[in-house]
Amino acid sequence: MTPLSRKPGHLIRRLHQISTHVFTERVREAGFDLTSVQYAALDALGSNLGVDQARLADMVAKDRATTGAVVERLEQKGLVSRTVNDRDKRARILMLTPEGVDLLARVTPVVEELQREILRGLDDHEYNRFIELAAKAAASTGSGDKA
Repeated sequence: MTPLSRKPGHLIRRLHQISTHVFTERVREAGFDLTSVQYAALDALGSNLGVDQARLADMVAKDRATTGAVVERLEQKGLVSRTVNDRDKRARILMLTPEGVDLLARVTPVVEELQREILRGLDDHEYNRFIELAAKAAASTGSGDKA
């Protein structure tokens, strides 16, 4: 039997715990009140102007209900605005507010800096190889699998 420490599912879960902990601690220490999923949504909206909530859910790999709750929280914080889509009255177009643009610009360097800390046991070559392999594994699952 393979030891738990050699099972991909266990290692992925542990890395997720580490990633979430590091993100939460560093972002909080920098004075921001933002979860990693909220950051992912802001980052996606900052790079993709005027997408709807369904598209945002695909971009951040979350289900629509979770994404809806995240967008609602970001809207309450004044970071995102929702407007009715002229072409589809059921859909809402999402945009960063000026406050959202400002927060994203200020928090992104913190998020960039903490990435290496998540995988601090790896040298540069191993880190880059990990990113390559993790991206390949994630891409092979298809877009229909949401957390």
